[in-house]
Amino acid sequence: MNTKTIREKIGLLIDETSGKTLAEEGAIRHIGVDAEKNLVILVIALHKTGGENEEKLRREIARIVKLDLGYSGLKIQFEEKRKLESIVNRDVRFIVVTSGKGGVGKSTVAVNLAYALTKLDKTAAIIDADIYGSSVPAMLEIPLEYPKATADQKIVPFRRFGIELMSTAFFTEPGKPVIWRGPMLHQMLETFFYQVAWNKHLDFMIIDAPPGTGDVTLDLKNIVPTAEAIVVTTPHLAASDVATKAGIAARQLRQNVIGVVENMAYLENPQTGERDYIFGQGGGETVAEKLGCELIAQIPLQQPENHLAIYEPDEPNGKKFIELASYVIACGNYHII
Repeated sequence: MNTKTIREKIGLLIDETSGKTLAEEGAIRHIGVDAEKNLVILVIALHKTGGENEEKLRREIARIVKLDLGYSGLKIQFEEKRKLESIVNRDVRFIVVTSGKGGVGKSTVAVNLAYALTKLDKTAAIIDADIYGSSVPAMLEIPLEYPKATADQKIVPFRRFGIELMSTAFFTEPGKPVIWRGPMLHQMLETFFYQVAWNKHLDFMIIDAPPGTGDVTLDLKNIVPTAEAIVVTTPHLAASDVATKAGIAARQLRQNVIGVVENMAYLENPQTGERDYIFGQGGGETVAEKLGCELIAQIPLQQPENHLAIYEPDEPNGKKFIELASYVIACGNYHII
């Protein structure tokens, strides 16, 4: 008996989460037979794994393989089709921009890093994972409206300044707070990663993480275990102490910490060129030293000339973000083992 017979019989079974047969779904990814042990080995990609549907299919496949076809044993590996076909299985660098507390300019850094990457001929997108405090749509000057869908029911990301974006803000009522528990946060994150029609030639996915080290941080680790991290702080020692904890958490989750960005580092007098350290000094250096990494950028306080939050490459802060993006590109993607 050959694998063609096995494929034909199993292919008639229905994945109830999609309503289609396994053959129609192209769900049978691998069939192998261990002749010595009289064992069938299968890899099946379901529309959605887990639950009663998976257990029912497992029983039906076992019945066909063992009772109808006479094999002694069966090994099945179920995979989730939306994950296999999603951005997490592409050659994309995932950069989590994180901080210990809010108000340090984490989203500003995330947006301008993505913009600078596009100016260096890289394709970049942003997932606004700061679900309780979504601000990236406003920074990119994108009106809040419900997203469109493709013919195969994938969500179409919004696009502005050459950057693709998906945010919770597009799914909630404007001006209303998001009051969600952990399971809903997890479901929204999975939607962003698995059900959005991201550019197939994306180089970088910038993830604007929420402050702190809660549920979203752990979910990100599970969804994109190869993600790298940039820690954002201000010069104030109170902020840097909390930012250090965020960096330590990233390390505990086995993320490579690319480096530390000190935002609001100083205010430069346009007439004299003198620097006023209105939030103090040394915070970024302290975080970098404690984490054993580099202080890769110090961004001064400065109002963008042409946009709400984005600095063009010819602006002083724009030049700093180009330098930051160049560093991120050059450092490559490596992981701590």
